[in-house]
Amino acid sequence: MSYLKRNLLALFLFLSFPILTDINKNPFELIDTKSQEMVVVLTTENELFNTNPELFKNKIKNIFEPLIDFNRVSASVMGKKHYLSATKEERAQFIEVFKISLLDTYAETLAQWGDAEIVTDFSYDEKKNKIVSVKQELLTTNNVYPIIYKLREYKNGTYKIVNIIINGINLGQTFHNQFQALAIEKNEDISSIISEWKSDAFIDG
Repeated sequence: MSYLKRNLLALFLFLSFPILTDINKNPFELIDTKSQEMVVVLTTENELFNTNPELFKNKIKNIFEPLIDFNRVSASVMGKKHYLSATKEERAQFIEVFKISLLDTYAETLAQWGDAEIVTDFSYDEKKNKIVSVKQELLTTNNVYPIIYKLREYKNGTYKIVNIIINGINLGQTFHNQFQALAIEKNEDISSIISEWKSDAFIDG
């Protein structure tokens, strides 16, 4: 590699690294950037959902999964009582099962809006107890769907999603209610709850 090429490469890496790092410390930029990446998938590969739904969902998951604090979200879904009564193994099992069900739900919901455009409200500034709300509008040909992401700020200044409200439906609360209903049905047996959750979500293994 020539001296000039090495210098250009070094300059590119120097300029790019802060951008890649800082986006995780700005919840609005983070959500907007990743949302626009998902819009590209929705608008250019939406037919893939019909021909190969798993591949389509994986494309969405690859963008969306790193944004979520699954440990915190799954603990909230279980609720304090059931989280504390579960073993470490059961907690780990539920995190994995819940991750699949959440990502599938999110990808399938977005697939309904193949002609979508997403607009982020950068002026919407609501922060409470380290939780920031990022408000968006998902625009389709006929409708406007509000989306609110709840992100938690961590000690290193980065943010991760801890809840999503899509068109008035609070996904965190919905999943929590589902877990509590299963807990009653399964007599508080965590292992049975996880097995039923896997079955309901059509998860193998």
